Amino acid sequence: MIKPYLFIAPNFLGFTLFILIPILYSLAVSFMDFSIFKGFAGAEFVGLDNYTEMLSDPGFSNALANNIIYALGTIPIMMILAVILASVLNKGVYLSRLMRAMFFLPYITSVVAIAEIWKMIFNPSQGILNRFLMELGIENVPGWLGDMQWALPAITIVGIWIGLGYNMVIYLAGLQGIPLELYESARIDGASTVQIFWHITIPQLQSTTFFLLITNIINSFQVFGLINIMTEGGPGEATEVLAHYIYMNGFRFNKMGYASAMGIFLFALIFVITLFQWRMQKKYEDSQ
Repeated sequence: MIKPYLFIAPNFLGFTLFILIPILYSLAVSFMDFSIFKGFAGAEFVGLDNYTEMLSDPGFSNALANNIIYALGTIPIMMILAVILASVLNKGVYLSRLMRAMFFLPYITSVVAIAEIWKMIFNPSQGILNRFLMELGIENVPGWLGDMQWALPAITIVGIWIGLGYNMVIYLAGLQGIPLELYESARIDGASTVQIFWHITIPQLQSTTFFLLITNIINSFQVFGLINIMTEGGPGEATEVLAHYIYMNGFRFNKMGYASAMGIFLFALIFVITLFQWRMQKKYEDSQ
C-alpha cells in the first residue's frame, strides 16, 4: 500500500516546499507590516490595510494596465504569426527542420542574453534598428527604450520574438493531428488554399488555440526578466508591470507585506484564468 505514495512523494515534497509553503507564507505576510530585516518578530498585524492600499495605489493600477496592454499587444500577433508559420513549415518546405529550430531557439535562450542583445538593437543612436530606419529615409526615429511612448511597444516586440517559436511548435503538433482526408476532400471539391486554411485548418485547431491563448495570458502576467533588465520599469513607469512592481516594493522599498498582497492578487488572477481554461477545455471535450 505504501508504494504508490513513495512514487508521488518526490513531486509532492517539491510542491509542498517550493509552492504551497511560499504561498501560505506570502498570504500570512500580506496581512502584516513586514520587514525582511526584522522578520516575524518585528512584524505588525495590519489586517486588510495592504489590500486596501493596493486598490487605491496609482502605481498598482498603472502596472496592471501595462500588463493588459502588453498581453493585448503580444498574444494576438504572436498567435497569428505562429499559425501561419506552422502551416507553411508543416508542408515540408526546404530546410523546414532548421527553420523550426531557429524559431524555437529564442524561447530556450537565457532571458538575460536576449535582453542585452535587444538593448543594443534598440539603442537610439547606435542600434541597428534605427540605423536601418534612417537608411529608409526616416528622420525622426523612435527613442525606443528611452521614450515613454515607444518603450512598452519595444518590450512587446521582444516578447513576440521570444514566444513565437513555442506557439509555432504547439501549432505544428496540432496540425499533424488533423486527418489528411479532410484536405483531400476539400481539394476535390475545388476549395482554394485560403478556403482550406480558413474552413478546415482553423476550426480543427480550436483546442490548440484555446490552450495557447490561456497559457500566453498567464505568461504575459508573469513577465519580469525583460522589464528588469531592459528598462527597470522606466522610463517613468511606462513599462512597469505587476511582477516587477511586486519585486520593487518587496526588495527595493522593503514593503514586503504590501508586495505579498499584490503577489496574492496575481496568484488569484492566474488561478482564475487556469480554472477557466480547465472548465472550458473540459466542456469542449465533452461536446466532441
